[in-house]
Amino acid sequence: MAGGGIMESNGGARAHLYEYRITPYFIFACIVGSMGGSLFGYDLGVSGGVTSMDDFLKEFFPKIYRRKQLHLKETDYCKYDNQILTLFTSSLYLAALISTFGASHVTRNKGRRASIICGSISFFAGAVINAAAQNIAMLIIGRILLGFGIGFGNQAVPLYLSEMAPAKIRGAINQLFQLTTCLGILIANFVNYGVQKIHPWGWRLSLGLAAVPAVFMFVGGLILPETPNSLVEQGRFEEARTVLEKVRGTPKVDAEFQDLMDASNAAKAIKHPFRNLLKRKNRPQLVLGAIGIPAFQQLTGMNSILFYAPVIFQSLGFGSDASLYSAAITSAALVVATLISMAFVDKFGRRAFFLEAGCELILCSVAIAITLAVRFGEGKVLPKGIGIFLVVVICVFVLAYGRSWGPLGWLVPSELFPLETRSAGQSMVVCVNMIFTALIAQCFLAALCHLKYGIFLLFAGLIFVMSCFIFFLLPETKQVPIEEIHLLWQTHWFWKRYCGTENNLEKIQP
Repeated sequence: MAGGGIMESNGGARAHLYEYRITPYFIFACIVGSMGGSLFGYDLGVSGGVTSMDDFLKEFFPKIYRRKQLHLKETDYCKYDNQILTLFTSSLYLAALISTFGASHVTRNKGRRASIICGSISFFAGAVINAAAQNIAMLIIGRILLGFGIGFGNQAVPLYLSEMAPAKIRGAINQLFQLTTCLGILIANFVNYGVQKIHPWGWRLSLGLAAVPAVFMFVGGLILPETPNSLVEQGRFEEARTVLEKVRGTPKVDAEFQDLMDASNAAKAIKHPFRNLLKRKNRPQLVLGAIGIPAFQQLTGMNSILFYAPVIFQSLGFGSDASLYSAAITSAALVVATLISMAFVDKFGRRAFFLEAGCELILCSVAIAITLAVRFGEGKVLPKGIGIFLVVVICVFVLAYGRSWGPLGWLVPSELFPLETRSAGQSMVVCVNMIFTALIAQCFLAALCHLKYGIFLLFAGLIFVMSCFIFFLLPETKQVPIEEIHLLWQTHWFWKRYCGTENNLEKIQP
């Protein structure tokens, strides 16, 4: 129903003329560029583990430490419910959503590499401050600097990968961002598992090691080529042509370069890209790419599991060591799922992965809710069989998310925006994503305390809604050149009323 395809029009449709070869230069640029995801991933993995370490809690949150030890005859769902503790996590994402608007200006006017470099410097500073923190204020300041780094990195890296990739393999290449994010999560969980035995400063080492991916990202930003799209956008046409020939491995890039020039000419007429996003002809990108998909990505409940996997498993009665080990298992499942998605997303398409995985996510959420409703809640350790079942169901949930909403939540929005609003649109993507990430981080443990197992039924209902959203409103974008995505809206059953041919004839207003 929500399909679409490449069509001949006055606006381009030169995809059949594009040529490319996979070259070592292209592979190097994409692998190094994708390292920005490791910043986001390491923080996702490390924050939940650190907040469950006894040494960290004794130094900064002694009340929570005492409650954790005594239980106070309260339900296990409420063991870690503390707004200051969750502010330690969510402050990063609030800072990221603010910084992304500055990142948009840098990305559009100075290039994608400039944003990558700015993000790495800020993230490095935040990691150092967190490792040396003596009070909660230093922790929050460090988290804010980390957030600025993630805001710049998440704004620039998905754009960089989508613009460097040939259309036929853009899905797999863009998901390198998700892969490095997942590897960051996995490494962080193993780091947490190792340093928790180092008393009393193991948590400092865990937070301080975030500086390592920041260094990699900084060096990568210095040696990477800028994307041809960005060079054309900056008026550096000869350099753009040279880079395009190098990354495509052929001098026969006339058709693709002409599409870039056409997109650049349209972009030059746009003086206020954020305002332009609100125009009727950009309604699909606004609703789908800037708001719907990044918001729904967080409402699957997956980031709640990633943030607090050690906390959740510890509350389930697995013990401190077992909880971090279980979190590492779920992180490994996320890496496997991303590899599956990279291998098949350009063959089966984005919609198929969204919809099939949506069914699995709903079933797993309901299974977790029923299990917790029957066997969990009043300080009793779960039977071993029930505990193993929960870990398996959570791993299946992670596998489903890791090949659908995880990678596609970044891939699809980065494909949808035309060049004239791409940096502004990606800023909106990051902003909305971080707003909902922060809300989930801040509210999840309180909601778990009050709704108990019902929180997972709520997530199941939200996943059903977002699956319907994808089914009816998202056209298939696989193997469509990024500068020709706009042609899909003209044949879509719903969006053609906003983006029909007659709408493309209107004069572009600055």
